Amino acid sequence: MKTYFIEEPFFDAEEPYFSVENKLPGLWVCTPHLPAGLEEDDINNLLTSFLSNFLSQKDLEDFAFWYYTPMALAFTDKFRPKLTIYDCMDELSAFKFAPKELKILEKRLIQRADIIFTGGHSLYEAKKHLHANIHPFPSSIEKEHFQKARTIKTIPADQQQILGPKIGFYGVIDERFDIELIEAIATEKPDWQIVLIGPVVKIDPATLPKNKNIHYLGQKSYAELPAYLSGWDVALIPFLLNESTRFISPTKTPEYLAAGVPVVSSAIRDVVKPYGVKNFVNIANYNAEFIEAISIELSQKDKSEWLAKVDAFLADNSWDNTCQNMQELMLKTLNSKQNISIAS
Repeated sequence: MKTYFIEEPFFDAEEPYFSVENKLPGLWVCTPHLPAGLEEDDINNLLTSFLSNFLSQKDLEDFAFWYYTPMALAFTDKFRPKLTIYDCMDELSAFKFAPKELKILEKRLIQRADIIFTGGHSLYEAKKHLHANIHPFPSSIEKEHFQKARTIKTIPADQQQILGPKIGFYGVIDERFDIELIEAIATEKPDWQIVLIGPVVKIDPATLPKNKNIHYLGQKSYAELPAYLSGWDVALIPFLLNESTRFISPTKTPEYLAAGVPVVSSAIRDVVKPYGVKNFVNIANYNAEFIEAISIELSQKDKSEWLAKVDAFLADNSWDNTCQNMQELMLKTLNSKQNISIAS
């Protein structure tokens, strides 16, 4: 099977061009390079033209189009592949600076899609009435990768200088992130060290708290995360409860747990159920509850019983299983389409 991943455009070229690079066996990354300052219609026309040229010598009956965002429909609307998949990972229209046309394009994509996957159960519940062939797939993990955190002894240089109990978070720091909560924890517990890993996006960095015990370490690679996790005493999911977090299913939840790090989270629906209900994750509703839950975890010396239950729960959780289950549903959908076509 061949996979072509279409990147978002880079606005770095005097003359537009489309690069296709073979990254791995069977995997190509296609990157549009465009001049800066183009209007949206011009961008989409160029992207459509690039794809038309790319697909001109190929049979669309051999292709499935996999959409991560409805915005891609703006330059792929004319094509009719064998199978159309909408992988709805988030309620993107609720995010800050979401394009105004996103909802319109999503409605069209849902009508066009042969099968839809959602990035969690709450998102599935919100959209299941919109399509007859829709399936929830909460976040999976690469357990072996994150379990390394339990045995790693080498401390990253920028974390090595941070002494004291470490309360950590990794991920994008954006409008979903509860800045006031982080500042309250840092102020109330000056001996705790709060380690924040990830880029600051869509918010003004000047609004972030500057307490001495808050450490912004910037973005780290996927490969580096277990080493940082190995030094944390507690991991946080400090998200606000608003429209942009209403349907999220944070991948970091099972990743933190696979690393063997206790977790304290705000009441995100897909964290509460199943992780909070099963007492794998501490759920806190306000600042004082966060501080209390972290304090309890810091005082716990024997986590073996909790960890054994976590490991049993995550035993079948893997990207390989997710991929296999998705493939089976796609093949079933494809066979159904063919049967309908023959019957008609």
